[in-house]
Amino acid sequence: MRLRSFALALCLLACIGLSACASETPAEHAADLYAAKEMAAAPVQGNLPDYSLPPTQLTQAQHLASLRLNLHFGSEAWGILQLVFLLALGIIARMRDTAVRITRHRWLQGYIFLLLFLFCRTLLNLPLSLYSHHLGLYYGLSIQSWPGWFADAGKALVLEWLVGGLLLLLLFALIRKAPRRWWLVFWLAAVPIVLAGLYLSPILIDPLFDHFEPLALHHPDLATQLEHMGVPANRQFLMKASAKVTTPNAYVTGLANSKRIVVWDTSLTPGQSPSPEVLWMVGHECGHYVLHHVLKGTLLTLAGLLPLLYLCYLFLEWAIIRYGTRWRIPSQRDWGALAIILLAVSLLNTVTEPISNAISRQIEHHADIYGEEAIHGLVPDTQLAVKNACDSDGLRALEDPNPRPWVEFWTYNHPATGRRAAFGKAYNPWAPGMEPKYFKK
Repeated sequence: MRLRSFALALCLLACIGLSACASETPAEHAADLYAAKEMAAAPVQGNLPDYSLPPTQLTQAQHLASLRLNLHFGSEAWGILQLVFLLALGIIARMRDTAVRITRHRWLQGYIFLLLFLFCRTLLNLPLSLYSHHLGLYYGLSIQSWPGWFADAGKALVLEWLVGGLLLLLLFALIRKAPRRWWLVFWLAAVPIVLAGLYLSPILIDPLFDHFEPLALHHPDLATQLEHMGVPANRQFLMKASAKVTTPNAYVTGLANSKRIVVWDTSLTPGQSPSPEVLWMVGHECGHYVLHHVLKGTLLTLAGLLPLLYLCYLFLEWAIIRYGTRWRIPSQRDWGALAIILLAVSLLNTVTEPISNAISRQIEHHADIYGEEAIHGLVPDTQLAVKNACDSDGLRALEDPNPRPWVEFWTYNHPATGRRAAFGKAYNPWAPGMEPKYFKK
């Protein structure tokens, strides 16, 4: 009954997330129908009337989509299997024994155990990580050198160890003090921790991996347009992504006065005014900024974290009773219990992936609408700008025009590029009898 109740709670959270984005206008509804019909009528993984690739690039996109799908599910399955193997072979218990043997100080034990655990998992995941970067280089999506890639991976590992160690010590302190309620207390502590991380990330973490400058310093015309769309000039940044990738992009990050929009320099041409296609792309990000999507998505994730932690607690209790002796993990206070908790998280994330992706697609869809309405009057043809942006960006990123419906449903956190192009072409809230969603007439 408890499992059923929390399954219902997860479904309720999904409904809340989707309903928050569900107020569909007539113009939006008509464009959604148009996009759905176009994708249904076209061959799977084939070109669409509103988004098509040249024959050579279409073949590459189809092949790359298949490789990415296999890599996606292969990584998920391998992440689960490696935890099972590490537990079953007693490797987790040996890591715990090593940490306990080295020092009596519990906080040092936690950091030593976590270092051994992260290093082991990094080695096990390395072949898939190397292959993923190889694909980016092979298809021309990445230009980052292997030494640079390893440097970034090393920095990420150190950060995961330092920050993860603090969370590990907090988690096991709560397990010792509140063995039946640690999942609730840890969730209460996680809320301010996650919000603080969201605030600090663009200030402390992101600059470790990329170089940022004020957008107005290099592209004053675009900075002025972004202000028109609702983003103050001091919240606009340019990221030197061209040192690593070739694809265009932009994103919104941060919280409160660290909140900002970041545009990759691969999206822009120095010395030239932004094209209509670029204006729609950054208008989409302005939608995230103005509509507070980052904060709303984070709060929704935190709401979903509560039942997830409770299910982890139930799984941990069951696993220790059933396999604790075999795995040499006698109680949930044992450092090795971390592997069991992460196994539960991996299983639950795999099951709930379609729910979180459905919510994300809705959020991204509404940012598309905001972006299209924001550039109305700034470009000669709004619908054409969206379609051309999908064409050019999809070509550079080799995006599958028409993925299998179940693939989009399960793995896509954005609507498929073909769907976005068709919707953008058909969306016309300025027609007689229609009304814009965000920029009222």
